[in-house]
Amino acid sequence: MSRTRDATLITNASRSQTLELAERQKRYLITMGIRTGCFLAFLIVPGWWKLVALGAAALLPAFAVLFANNADHHAPTAAPDGEGAQVRAITTGDVVRGTVEEETDK
Repeated sequence: MSRTRDATLITNASRSQTLELAERQKRYLITMGIRTGCFLAFLIVPGWWKLVALGAAALLPAFAVLFANNADHHAPTAAPDGEGAQVRAITTGDVVRGTVEEETDK
């Protein structure tokens, strides 16, 4: 069985779209929850803290979208380097040689 060097490593496979969407929604909801807290703080806090809370509530939607649409936050796994390093990968498997025989109707 021959091994190819261009086989895809299992550890380098991308995450599923469902997991990506769930994480993006979670990050967005957390950021918008903080924004809601800033609006509530605007009603409660005295003095110049009102401006800080209102400014944060005004800027957080832009950051919420940036954080939600950010790429994968997980560090990529490093493949071993060097000639002697063993890389585990999915291979194509064994090739079975044979011939095709056509059926004849009688």
